[in-house]
Amino acid sequence: MRIKTGTVRRQAHKKLLKRAKGYWMTRSKRYKVASEAVLHAGQYAYIGRRLRRRDIRKLWIVRINAALRPFDISYSAFIKKLKDNQVELNRKMLSEIAIKDPGTFKSIFESLK
Repeated sequence: MRIKTGTVRRQAHKKLLKRAKGYWMTRSKRYKVASEAVLHAGQYAYIGRRLRRRDIRKLWIVRINAALRPFDISYSAFIKKLKDNQVELNRKMLSEIAIKDPGTFKSIFESLK
């Protein structure tokens, strides 16, 4: 006796079409087109997650640089001093301190001299 794929295939198609919900025109209606759209969307999402990390790191650097302007020191020179003095504060923490507690940031800077 032959077993057909009817219900299994329908479930798989429904699952994929649910992921393509809200896509433009046939991308949300036809299985073949929707499957390609979902695959591409997954690739874009994966790439975007990496780009977001890159963008956030850039933001931290800009914030630290802005906080260093009153002290007349460049960002790169500041990072070099941190490394030389073995201060293990990452850029995320430095930017948070620079925004929320400028006094502490100033004391960190002065401790490097």
